[in-house]
Amino acid sequence: MTKSDPSSAPHADDKDDQVVSQYAWKADEYDARWAFYIEATVRETLRRTPLKSGQSLLDVGCGTGALLRALSKTHPDAKLTGIDPTREMLSLAGDRLPERVILKHGRAEDLPCEDKSFDVALSCNMFHYLREPMRALREFSRVLKPGGALVLTDWCHDYLACKLCHIYLSCFDPAHFTVYGTADCRELLTEAGFRDVEVERYKINWLWGMMTAKALSPA
Repeated sequence: MTKSDPSSAPHADDKDDQVVSQYAWKADEYDARWAFYIEATVRETLRRTPLKSGQSLLDVGCGTGALLRALSKTHPDAKLTGIDPTREMLSLAGDRLPERVILKHGRAEDLPCEDKSFDVALSCNMFHYLREPMRALREFSRVLKPGGALVLTDWCHDYLACKLCHIYLSCFDPAHFTVYGTADCRELLTEAGFRDVEVERYKINWLWGMMTAKALSPA
């Protein structure tokens, strides 16, 4: 597992900028190119998101807004906010989402949100890009209300396909950082002070495996 000291590095370095640049030029074709992957991860994340009527939710790394679109239909009275570091993705999200959904430009390591302002915070297929995972988790904790829920869906290093993909991307994709397994994810969340940590892994097809972690912020 890769860990970072949040006091030892800035929140954005060359690698972070490469992630943003990569998704900026992918924005227009992203949804069509990765339709099955997006649909599957949105579906599995929705099943595991404990959002109640009238509650507030923050989607970090919201991209083109696929998860927020689904949430706006299943929870029409929820207060939804999305954050992403790529302005091109946010622009597409803004065109596709209801006006009541708030979109902000920002990074997971430095969320542009007030303390204790959300009942649920989540991210989908974003966490493996972060160079400073602990810093991001502390930001999640900061913006969650006491006892608020954190939901993280991401690739799972426990599966062979993800291990091989990680090796390939580490060699050929400068924007790639790491892939976590269930034990790594549980350790990170516990170290960041989250309670009642649960990490579930599952396959979305015969080859590719994902995981969703759920936890509660400190009371």
